Amino acid sequence: MLKSELIHPHISAALAGAGHGAKVLIADGNYPLSTRSGPNADLVYLNLRPGLPTVTDVLETILTEIPVEAAEVMAPPDHEPEIFAEFRKLLPGIELQHRDRFAFYEAAESPEVCLAIATGEERVYANILLTIGVVKP
Repeated sequence: MLKSELIHPHISAALAGAGHGAKVLIADGNYPLSTRSGPNADLVYLNLRPGLPTVTDVLETILTEIPVEAAEVMAPPDHEPEIFAEFRKLLPGIELQHRDRFAFYEAAESPEVCLAIATGEERVYANILLTIGVVKP
């Protein structure tokens, strides 16, 4: 048993193999993970049941393992989802880059995406694409 926050072996391995500029997709329960993830992405299906785990549960844990330099979110054209406030709280100092649905899909399909995680998140527009930063000495 590991003592760190992240104990999922597949996610740990994917993050260990990633580096600066690689991207990690954390997707809600409605996201088409198998058809809208990059060709190099390891796919992990954590969606145990509706609502579990949430995107923010996964994000909070991922943040214990990697530095983040940028974050993109799928944003509707007419309002900002409440979950964006939670993202900002977990990612202080990181501006959320808003993308419409198809621009977000395009970003998530890039070869830079090394890991794509499906959650049981029921809130819509709860998708986030993280760019891994640099570990500072």
